[in-house]
Amino acid sequence: MSDDDNGDDYARLAAVGPYGVRPGHALITMVEPHPGHEHAYNRWYEDDHFYAGAMAMPWIYAGRRWVATRELQLLRTPEKSAVAVPVTAGCYLSTYWITEGRYDDHMRWTVAINKRLNRDGRVHQARTHVFTAFQDHEATVYRDGATGPRDHHALDHPYAGLVLQVIDTEGPAPRAELLHWLRTDHLPRRLAGSPAAMVTLFRPTPLPGDRMTYVKQVEGVDSRLTLLWFLDQDPRACWHDHFTTLGAPQAGTWGRTELVAPFIPTVPGTDRYVDELR
Repeated sequence: MSDDDNGDDYARLAAVGPYGVRPGHALITMVEPHPGHEHAYNRWYEDDHFYAGAMAMPWIYAGRRWVATRELQLLRTPEKSAVAVPVTAGCYLSTYWITEGRYDDHMRWTVAINKRLNRDGRVHQARTHVFTAFQDHEATVYRDGATGPRDHHALDHPYAGLVLQVIDTEGPAPRAELLHWLRTDHLPRRLAGSPAAMVTLFRPTPLPGDRMTYVKQVEGVDSRLTLLWFLDQDPRACWHDHFTTLGAPQAGTWGRTELVAPFIPTVPGTDRYVDELR
């Protein structure tokens, strides 16, 4: 295929298919750099992978990195988590929005580019994927109604913190019931007067069979919900008043909260907070 043909292909791709702004899908990835490799991992992700491994790809249109210092890691619950073992594992979180209806297109690209990055020695191996999943957007619940940023702004708006919550249920039917209750009852009440401006809800989708071997297959495809709470305040300033009992209403009802983990945003291009991880 000639270079001219490649140019024509790009023009054809731009002319067809969904191209809205709704975050129809997300990549949510929580990673633990191996001890002693924290600075190297952060520099690799900041200087290369955030762009070459994510933002430069088609249909990812927003991204943000978050960090949990040791102080924030120690706030996590429950003590025994099915997501993070130990519960403090996973000090970096990256979140990306993918255009609705473009998941399959994006996945074909991301599998190919990550194989190329790996072959070219541009993948930092001294890390563990604690919780990495592509997810489908189910709902967004807002504290302030029509006022304020929408969910497609969430990764660009200067939120002071984020809380990752993962809930496991017994299967598709209990998950659907839980989702309905969260959307219509629990989250509107919980958000009212709180430091959280919105909560986005996602369900995980399976990774393709030709994914990179260091990323394990997604768990809980039929039974898990992932919630992202976007905060106007540093989570340390409001944790005990608003988040220590976050998982309690689900216990014994539709499922079990397996992780409630606070994060603050990284400062792009810097090593800020790297020395506060251990």
